[in-house]
Amino acid sequence: MESHVRITSLRAYNVHHSNPIPLPQFDTMTIQVRFFASLCERLGVSGLQLTIDAGATVADVWRQALGEVQAPANVLAAVNLEYVDFSAPVSDGDEVAFFPPVTGG
Repeated sequence: MESHVRITSLRAYNVHHSNPIPLPQFDTMTIQVRFFASLCERLGVSGLQLTIDAGATVADVWRQALGEVQAPANVLAAVNLEYVDFSAPVSDGDEVAFFPPVTGG
């Protein structure tokens, strides 16, 4: 007897049985993203909440938040108030901030 599967509301049920068949789980994370100073003005957004795949990096956060907008070469990034490279991993609940270089005098 051939078995068929019907997908309903993200649950699969075997047509011949009413037992749910587990579907693969795709882990996601929720990240708070902040843009500061001239970067905020240029992009027209100061912050947003982003749902992103587990295992993402700061660069992935930038890409998903802004799509085709290239990060300026001198943009700095921080995760939870610590400076990081764009290759740094992010975790669920992190705050990722992007800002132009800070100068002082």
